[in-house]
Amino acid sequence: MKKQLDKSVIRLDDFIKRSGLVGTGGEAKMYIQAGDVTVNGSVEIRRRKQLALGDKVGLLGEVLTVTPFED
Repeated sequence: MKKQLDKSVIRLDDFIKRSGLVGTGGEAKMYIQAGDVTVNGSVEIRRRKQLALGDKVGLLGEVLTVTPFED
């Protein structure tokens, strides 16, 4: 039996990496731990924070909205 993935949520570090704002997961981790990432306007330092559709993630002067994604 295959485990169903919920595509309406994604971890913060995965979102930053998949969005192309950074090149690697390690780079995403560094920005998050340094307090350089915001979620819905508030600094977020938990790299495994679960994001939901519509959340706004800010990094490096860009703000991206979480939307459905494909594998």
